[in-house]
Amino acid sequence: MINIIWLRTFCTLVDVGHFTHTAERLHMTQSGVSQHISKLENQLDIDLLIRQGKQFSLTDAGQQLYQEAEDILQRLARLEQRIGEDPFYEGLVRLMSPGSVGLKLYPKLLTLQQQYPTLVIDYRFAPNADIERALAKLEIDIGFMTDISGDETVSCKPVAQEALLLITPATTTETSWETLNRLGFIDHPDGAHHASLLLSANYPEFQHVNDFDKKGFSNQISLILEPVSRGLGFTVLPAHAVAAYPNPQAIKSHYLPVPVSETLYLAVRSQSVLPNRMQTVINEVQKWL
Repeated sequence: MINIIWLRTFCTLVDVGHFTHTAERLHMTQSGVSQHISKLENQLDIDLLIRQGKQFSLTDAGQQLYQEAEDILQRLARLEQRIGEDPFYEGLVRLMSPGSVGLKLYPKLLTLQQQYPTLVIDYRFAPNADIERALAKLEIDIGFMTDISGDETVSCKPVAQEALLLITPATTTETSWETLNRLGFIDHPDGAHHASLLLSANYPEFQHVNDFDKKGFSNQISLILEPVSRGLGFTVLPAHAVAAYPNPQAIKSHYLPVPVSETLYLAVRSQSVLPNRMQTVINEVQKWL
């Protein structure tokens, strides 16, 4: 591999056209410049200069090396500059969260991207296990989870609370145990977990969500409330998912006597130093939550 220091000395010499002035520009001795050129020629096993006293000209190989080396050195200089920069509103930020909080955050992050078009948002909806796995494999930069990770490479800290709500068709005026049994349950990927948390705290009769007749299932967060709105059953969902539903008059949210909330955790790689653009996104998200 060509020594970059020798290559930079060679290109500077060609640009300046004089050994002494090259040494002055590079803060070297003249003999040091000559040594770099000689070492470069020895490494490549070819003459690069035709020396004529204190003057010189380039061989064909020297001319070719100079033309290609100039491009290489310029690209290296630009790379050094880019690596040294750490902009607050530029670059890719990859996030992943459960669907409910995603329904709240994603539109706001798109608004932020509209304000700063060079900030690119890559947002995925996923369950906790997938978020944990993606962080561990460096497939995402930031995760939001509703459970603490058991992976030592993932660090979690609580950032918000999200209420769990009992959702019924709009015509349902009361939420007795008999009413829930009559309606039946609309399930979703976190349905059993959410129902267990909320219903066990409010209904002594509750043992398991399977005790209800299952009246439907959807794995699309934006569609879970559609069968509820049509009178087909009830479900339990986090508040952000309910707030995002476009037909709120067709459903009814019930705040039960014993409120239950899920903790939302910010998850990142353990002992990682986040670039400014990621810290910007985290700061904005914490304002919205």
